[in-house]
Formats: sequence, C-alpha cells, structure tokens
Amino acid sequence: MKTIALAAVAGLATVASAGADFSLTLVPSAMTVDVSGGAATITIDVIGDSSFGTHMLGGAFTLGSSNALVTDMAWSPASWSSFNTDDGYAGNGNYNQVIFGQLVIPGVPPFDVPAAGSDLGSSIGSFTVTFDGGSGIVDFGLTAGSPFTLEAIDVNTGGTFQSADGSLSLNGASVNVIPAPSAMALLGLGGLVAGRRRR
Repeated sequence: MKTIALAAVAGLATVASAGADFSLTLVPSAMTVDVSGGAATITIDVIGDSSFGTHMLGGAFTLGSSNALVTDMAWSPASWSSFNTDDGYAGNGNYNQVIFGQLVIPGVPPFDVPAAGSDLGSSIGSFTVTFDGGSGIVDFGLTAGSPFTLEAIDVNTGGTFQSADGSLSLNGASVNVIPAPSAMALLGLGGLVAGRRRR
C-alpha cells in the first residue's frame, strides 16, 4: 500500500511539472583575457536551474567554441556531484561530453537528502580554459547531452523531472582575447605601410 501511495505522489509531481523550464548557463571568471604575457587561463562555471523542484540530480552536456585561440580545457565537477564521467578535451576549443550526478532516493536514509550545494541555481562544475596567442572573440556554447541535459528533484514530494520532457535553454558566453604585443606591433606596422601607400 505504501509503495502505491509513493508512486502516486511521484506521478502527481511529474504531471504537475509538465512544461517545466530548464537552463544551463555559462559564467566566465573574466570577459577579457590578456595573452600578452603568454598563456592565460580563466574558469567558466556551468550553472543549472529549473522551474521545477529544489535540487539537481544529474545530466550531461558538451562545451564548444571551435576556436584555435583555446589551447586546452579541463573539467572540475562541483563537490556535490559524486557520479562523474569526463570524456576530456577534444581539441580546437571543444570539450567532449561531461556527465554529472548524485544518488537521491526519497524515503531511504541516508540517500533521501540531496548533497549540499546541489540546489537549483548552483554550479554543476567549472571548466579551466587556457588561451595562448592570437586575438579575437571566442564564443562558447553548450550542447544538450544524452539522454537528458538536466534532471531535477523536488525534495518535498520526491518527484523528479528531466529536461528532455520540458523546455531547455542553453546560455553561452563570449570572451575577448587581447593579442600579445608582437601581434599588436605587426598590426600597427601594417597600418603604417598601408598609410604610406595611399599618399
């Protein structure tokens, strides 16, 4: 009888959450990177949120820029995420799929309490991104993972809901890479030469 009641409550929570909005947002530690002194790094946090539930359970995504100004990337999951798969840096400013998650089973101590820091609107983890040389804008974007990008749980009802069954927003970020002095000098020299030819 208790099993049927628990299933019914979880079912009601899922039905009530139909049309839930999910989002992943990139938040860089800096919007401008100066590579004039050589290689420079920043971190890019991935923030997960949902209009349903109270905490994040897990999910998957990839990060891409397809930009050669990025020379390396590394992923660090948040401390709350205990089940992680990291397929590593793919090269050319792109990162393979990251899978993150935790085990929460409503009514089964000690698994019935989500880990601290897994509240909706918190960090899933961060990328450390290395830039070396060149200049320009690097646009970072997220791609939905498989089988879902984000799953949320409501600790009050025990209900869960996945982004694959709702709407998903993937919010990217842009970083401006400032060139090394030698590159700036070449640009200036080119401008002088072009100016002399016009006269």
